[in-house]
Amino acid sequence: MAQAADTARTVILTVDDDPGVSRAIARDLRRHYGADYRIVRAESGESALEALRELKLRGDLVAVILADYRMPQMNGIEFLEQALAVYPGARRVLLTAYADTNAAIDAINVVDLDHYLLKPWDPPEEKLYPVVDDLLTAWRSSDYRPVPATKVVGHRWSAGSSRVREFLARNQVPYRWYSSDEPEGQRLLGAARAEGADGQRLPLVVTPDGTVLIEPEPAELAAHVGLATTPTADFYDLVVIGGGPAGLGAAVYGASEGLRTVLVERSATGGQAGQSSRIENYLGFPDGVSGAQLTDRARRQAGRFGAEILTAREVTGLEVNGAARVVHFSDGSAVAAHSVILATGVSYRQLLAPGCDSLTGCGVYYGSSLTEAAACQGQDVYIVGGANSAGQAAMYLARGAKSVTVLVRGESLKASMSYYLIQQIEETPNITVRPRTVVEEAHGDGHLEQLTLRDVDSGATELVDCQWMFVFIGAAPLTDWLDGTVLRDDHGFILAGPDLTADGRPPAEWELDRPPYHLETNIPGVFVAGDARAQSAKRVASAVGEGAMAVMLVHRYLEQS
Repeated sequence: MAQAADTARTVILTVDDDPGVSRAIARDLRRHYGADYRIVRAESGESALEALRELKLRGDLVAVILADYRMPQMNGIEFLEQALAVYPGARRVLLTAYADTNAAIDAINVVDLDHYLLKPWDPPEEKLYPVVDDLLTAWRSSDYRPVPATKVVGHRWSAGSSRVREFLARNQVPYRWYSSDEPEGQRLLGAARAEGADGQRLPLVVTPDGTVLIEPEPAELAAHVGLATTPTADFYDLVVIGGGPAGLGAAVYGASEGLRTVLVERSATGGQAGQSSRIENYLGFPDGVSGAQLTDRARRQAGRFGAEILTAREVTGLEVNGAARVVHFSDGSAVAAHSVILATGVSYRQLLAPGCDSLTGCGVYYGSSLTEAAACQGQDVYIVGGANSAGQAAMYLARGAKSVTVLVRGESLKASMSYYLIQQIEETPNITVRPRTVVEEAHGDGHLEQLTLRDVDSGATELVDCQWMFVFIGAAPLTDWLDGTVLRDDHGFILAGPDLTADGRPPAEWELDRPPYHLETNIPGVFVAGDARAQSAKRVASAVGEGAMAVMLVHRYLEQS
């Protein structure tokens, strides 16, 4: 059980399942820091998380968290990973024995670990206090103040509410969700009525400055929650269209190599990878990394190098105007550049079964929709699809769901899913894989209630109860807006480099005396990277690599222009 006293001071929290060790470190911390900081002690990861949530609700600050590695039920790394979501600005320390130093080093990738301390830490004057002093100095110099949260009021089974929550979550915008039938939700709706809103149209969004938005579109929402939506210039060296791994990789390398770079994203940076609960085969992250963490790091990295990132901007056209490449937006505005990288990625194909369209966002979700995962606790969940994204979602949802059923049209998962994920799924008792099974129809009044499943071979159907279905089927490139401008294959994927010269000759409209570069489209100076490219590998690492390679080719193009 967590123990605490004075509530007026910033907190240093320590957690260790050994009562003697827990008391010892709390004693040493209190002796040195007790005059200025409140020391909170816990003896399990669960009770420490409960204490952190109570501190968060009261608006208290937490500067440093020290956690023992070897704790039952929830080890120190697992605890710090969850604590990161509650107090992302707190400095994190892992207490470990010498034999566990490799785990501590690995934790640097998992939880952005600031330091690890070997036990015992005696004398604290030499081994404990200097470390904590440095962490407190770093914490005080950072912007540790709580970020005012946007408030969202909506209905659980509302497609509009789901879209707003997903938009805010994927763009790393802090928000609080209130159901329209709970007391705080009712209070906010009442306040909105006092300002002229009818209180009936949902979702209702209250921004940190008190602005009330009703059923906001992404562009309106982005502009009011601090996301950049307007370019600062009319002309750039490079415009990157799409904020997935390929686009973020291009933005990082473009800006770091001196190109004035702007990235344009129609929804949220990260793309499909940003929705992944855990990517475990990405180089350099032996314990895996969530798509959100990877996206956040890449976005901050691009910004640090000076790249502009615009959110909620729908691109509708690409025009060649002499040496300029002009990108047109849906609101009629445009931005021009010497070069363009198309990193638009792909979207999940829609289920065509009757009932799915009307229930989208009301129990039927495309992609992982991690904002809905908490509501799946103790529920029966169905996942449609057999690729890595479906497997990652199954593993994540299985942590809290009663059961997870993966529906696969093919014979097994082996044709489309990585071996490591197949192994994990086979070892997880509450995950069932049903091969050769498809969704025939979705049923529900206002929200998903049942599914009709069909056996592909026998044609036999079965009606099952289901309130949550997550769909990961196929990949449709987001390239329709390029029709008549950039050459694409029969499926809409962009042709580039060797694919344009299959017969040994460049495209008919090609005007240069050299063939297109490897990632260059039929328009000189316009390149493609990532999943939108025909015959791409559809992996995060290859997309990042193509983004970097495209920037190298942009430099070559600019040197010869």
